[in-house]
Amino acid sequence: MIFLNGDVMKIEILGTGCLRCKNLEANVKMAVEKAGKRAEVIKVTDIKEILAYGIMGTPALVIDGKVMAQGRIPSVDEIVKMLD
Repeated sequence: MIFLNGDVMKIEILGTGCLRCKNLEANVKMAVEKAGKRAEVIKVTDIKEILAYGIMGTPALVIDGKVMAQGRIPSVDEIVKMLD
């Protein structure tokens, strides 16, 4: 989890563990490091949990319950902007 001024940001990667999901996870971890944040990256592989977000394509990135990207892999720099 990311700690920003006492607030906790929850970062979830939605996907079944495919190569694209692993690439998104790697980008998220690099972005968290680049942004200088402390974070726990949570992988969500349960189909019911993924569908609860209304995701139509994986991988997907969810920050604080809000879908930030789906069906694509955002760049490290794009994810850094999402974290701020």
